[in-house]
Amino acid sequence: MISTTKTNWESALVSHAFLQDPYPLLHQMREQEPIYWSDSIGGWILTRYEDIMATFKDTESFSNEGRLGKAVEYLPPEKRAKYKPFEDHYATKGLLHSDPPDHTRMRNVIVKDFTPNVVEQMRPNIQSVVNHLIEEAERNGGMDVVPEFASALPVGVIAEILGVPRADRHLFKRWTDMILGFQGVNKPSEGDLTRAQDGLQEIRPYLTNMIEERRKQPRKDLMSKFVTAMTEEGRISESELINTCVTLFTAGHETTLSLISSTIYTLLSHPDQLALLRENPDLLKSTIEESLRFESPVSRQTRLMKQDASLNGKALKKGQLVFQMLNAANRDPAYFKDPDTFNIRRENNRHIAFGFGPHFCIGATLARTEAFIAVGTLIQRFPNLRLVDPKPDWDSEKRNSRVLNKLAVKF
Repeated sequence: MISTTKTNWESALVSHAFLQDPYPLLHQMREQEPIYWSDSIGGWILTRYEDIMATFKDTESFSNEGRLGKAVEYLPPEKRAKYKPFEDHYATKGLLHSDPPDHTRMRNVIVKDFTPNVVEQMRPNIQSVVNHLIEEAERNGGMDVVPEFASALPVGVIAEILGVPRADRHLFKRWTDMILGFQGVNKPSEGDLTRAQDGLQEIRPYLTNMIEERRKQPRKDLMSKFVTAMTEEGRISESELINTCVTLFTAGHETTLSLISSTIYTLLSHPDQLALLRENPDLLKSTIEESLRFESPVSRQTRLMKQDASLNGKALKKGQLVFQMLNAANRDPAYFKDPDTFNIRRENNRHIAFGFGPHFCIGATLARTEAFIAVGTLIQRFPNLRLVDPKPDWDSEKRNSRVLNKLAVKF
């Protein structure tokens, strides 16, 4: 737990303690200065639900374009030059870092393949993968949920949808980990940037080859649909398609990994709620929603000011970064009763864990479904499921996501 005075906010925001338990400080900031300029973070920090919703709705001022490429701006020119491939990748508009109308055009290419009806058809495959992962772990009497279960599932599912051969799927797990390393880190190290660039330079040629193969011989997979949209309909360029596929792996992987592992941890550390769920399995859906609110997988999202704007009396300038603290919004007492209580019977749970508006997470239904099946199967299979260590080990490097480093359980 971290609690501090306003004069110490700057050091607290970049501390290990904050990433282990950010909520006391976020509550304090929301009460005292909900729109706060931080020199240590390098942007405006928003902690109030109402303000964050306003920024989601104003895409004219609060932009998704160009923000990830800013990760190398702090480097001197001679060092920055070697990261040109990295900058070039993020200079290309993709699903996650573009604004309407380009974002709308690209989203329309993809959205129909992530509707509830389509995701429902994926359930047997997801269940099969979950069963396989659990059977592998059962032989050992326990597992580390993060690498052996929560991480393995989403990469496999996205790879299956896109049409990646099973023998190559381990490559995408490695590339995803490499690329994600720099995101959410204040002034990422050259090591993180180099790993991310190396990952991009490996995954991009692979995706290019997949595109060429689908051009010559279309298949019944999502990549073939993307290639048709590119070659026959002209709705997305090849560079946009590659960028978007990278996003599907990276964003889809970490969000679902976090959701599954944190839901399991939170249930096991709240035995009263776990007992309630075991007695009432129909509460599993609301359990997943409460977990999304209580430990938001995406701690914060970032916007780049496209133009000067005013937000609740604060003057935000063009070029400044704005950090939407989703974890703070989802514990705002103005919108959630007893926000620090994990309550799987919570009603009117209007969390914004998946964002809002044009950039609402396109894979939200898929992530929810994966978590529903993964968590439900695990707790049903193992009535004595328990934590090896009750103290959580949250990743103290990543600031955009709420991710456990490890989660050892016994069956």
